[in-house]
Amino acid sequence: MGLLMGETRTVLKWADGKAIKNEVDMQVLHLLGPKTEADLEKKSKKAKGDENAAKKETDTKSPEMAFEGKSLMDQLRGEALKFHKPGENFKTEGYVVTPKTMEMLKKHLEETGGQIRTRFPPEPNGILHIGHAKAINFNFGYAKANDGICFLRYDDTNPEKEEEKYFTAIKEMVEWLGYTPYAVTHASDHFQKLYDLAMDLIRRRALGLFRRCIYPTYDYTHCLCDSIENITHSLCTKEFQSRYALIPRPRLCATSCVPAHLHLHPIVYSFFSFSGGRRSAYYWLCNALDLYCPVQWEYGRLNLTYTVVSKRKIIKLVDTGVVRRRGFPPEAINNFCARVGVTVSQTTTEPHLLEACVRDFLNDTAPRAMAILEPLKITITNLPEGAKSEVQVPNFPANEAKGSHTVPFSATIFIEQSDFREVMEKGYKRLTPEQPVGLRHAGYVISVQKVIKDAQGKVVELLVSCCSSDATEKPKAFIHWVSQPLTCEVRLYERLFMHKHPEDPSEVPNGFLSDINPNSLEIISNALVDTSVKGAKVLDKFQFERVGYFSVDPDSTEEKLVFNRTVTLKEDPGKL
Repeated sequence: MGLLMGETRTVLKWADGKAIKNEVDMQVLHLLGPKTEADLEKKSKKAKGDENAAKKETDTKSPEMAFEGKSLMDQLRGEALKFHKPGENFKTEGYVVTPKTMEMLKKHLEETGGQIRTRFPPEPNGILHIGHAKAINFNFGYAKANDGICFLRYDDTNPEKEEEKYFTAIKEMVEWLGYTPYAVTHASDHFQKLYDLAMDLIRRRALGLFRRCIYPTYDYTHCLCDSIENITHSLCTKEFQSRYALIPRPRLCATSCVPAHLHLHPIVYSFFSFSGGRRSAYYWLCNALDLYCPVQWEYGRLNLTYTVVSKRKIIKLVDTGVVRRRGFPPEAINNFCARVGVTVSQTTTEPHLLEACVRDFLNDTAPRAMAILEPLKITITNLPEGAKSEVQVPNFPANEAKGSHTVPFSATIFIEQSDFREVMEKGYKRLTPEQPVGLRHAGYVISVQKVIKDAQGKVVELLVSCCSSDATEKPKAFIHWVSQPLTCEVRLYERLFMHKHPEDPSEVPNGFLSDINPNSLEIISNALVDTSVKGAKVLDKFQFERVGYFSVDPDSTEEKLVFNRTVTLKEDPGKL
């Protein structure tokens, strides 16, 4: 702070020192947020070596480590975030107190009974993304954790870009994540009230000229709708915090720094004489109209590498047909938001953390099935007469109490082509002419008797003999298989973008659409899957043993199921 003050005083030699300090304090507050307990602690002097060691330790910590092990509800409950209590807005650092503040807070408490109120206010002009999932979890989660309520408020102030399908999709997404809005409102519900307030503001400032300029922009509508709905905690991402423009003030021989967002209306421009950002605008407008003023708190936007987090750009991806359904479950997305946590700083997270959350959830919830993507026919030449025609397979091998299912077993089965090699290689543990292999769940070990090839020399069938796994030496590996299977389509997905930051012109000069990975989708039209999945419904999830986690796609028909690979079984070590 001393360095900032020194540089500022050098530039503004004749300015009021107290005014400069207040302004610098406000700027820092907008940029970094309120001081934490760690900031307020008195720091003891440390040796230089200790400081370097501490810095090194801090630098190695990832943003999500601070919240590892805590559920979202634990993070948001009670005093966890050090938020103000309803009616104690004035205790928040940076909150503007006016002669009317206490009167308005008293009225607010009478109307709400001290209840915590939040809102999720998306603009219905596109498809929600992972960043919105964090906002939904934060706003709805904070209210739920503290016995409050959360509004779903559509910020429908730009009708040129809004469509009914987005209104519907947003509500469905909120409910899909497991939350129920206390009420669904629209900014337009309050347009008459907003117009009346604008007229009041104009009358107070004697600016009749602006009556014909009234328009409910975000900066004007946002804070007033929060006030009208008695929101206690207005939680916003940091991109709504600071955008500046210098406005000359000839009478004072000075310049004001004000937000310069494209939505800021001339009416608002003419009134502001501060340099903060949208939080200052938020407080100023409520106070200028003698209204209840909620507390606005900014948190860091969630960004993911190897993807785009923008409604506008996602629409382009949808329109060009390059995005696909993978079947991420909502519980995994909520868990991901909890792991990332809520911080003031911007966070950029690698996709493997999200995929790990998906994998953790599906491991406990997706029943096992066996599927073969590249089939190789196996004929068992000595299957005993009267051998079992069905095999019992546990739904969850680690917890057989969760039930089981049966699959057919016969002399003709199919295995993955990659599970057989004609020439033995060092370290290879599966089937070769010299090496037997076990069949998972079947209780048999098979050994190659004859390799059958087509005219091109490709292996098309193996004749094998079998023996009970109890009557022979334990094989080095067990492989999955199918018998009398269903034919299905399987879609295997890889990363959609080739570069880590597809929106960065320095990495992708020709724009994010030029960075689409041409190998991000592989379709296997005639894969084989065991009969346990017959009758599966859209979005049902399965773990195909040794292959990955899959979700039933809406393109499925009664004749043929379509499965999307949601995530692989284990994180690819090449993915960072």
